[in-house]
Amino acid sequence: MKREAIIENIKVRSGEDLLEVVQKAENRAYFTINKNILPQIARYLFNEEKARFSTASGVDTRKAVEILYHFSIDAIGFIVTLRVILDKSSLEIESLTSLMKCAEWIEREMHEMLGINFKGHPDLSHFLLKDDWPKGNYPLRRD
Repeated sequence: MKREAIIENIKVRSGEDLLEVVQKAENRAYFTINKNILPQIARYLFNEEKARFSTASGVDTRKAVEILYHFSIDAIGFIVTLRVILDKSSLEIESLTSLMKCAEWIEREMHEMLGINFKGHPDLSHFLLKDDWPKGNYPLRRD
């Protein structure tokens, strides 16, 4: 019952900004949302459902860059993934570091490897690449 309630709460809180829900297994749900509600939904999961932020991953799909934020609600064995699709002409999204300090390093990595600007991030300096790495050259971008 708790899993269904969480799914319903995300649907209600997302409203028209919820683009798709996919439940691939009983213990896993994917929500594709507009980027403007990411902080709100992440805050709900982190603060109210006591979800653990597991990690985030970025993928260049040629037409866009997708970010997948993975949260684990360990008490009930449920994984929620928030999927945000960023148009390549505007690779910018609100940072989650003010909500979850643990998002800092993975956002730095995605910034460096995919060129995503995380607004409000405290330090988007080089993390993996040399300091003299060519600006605008992103190793995980297909172009």
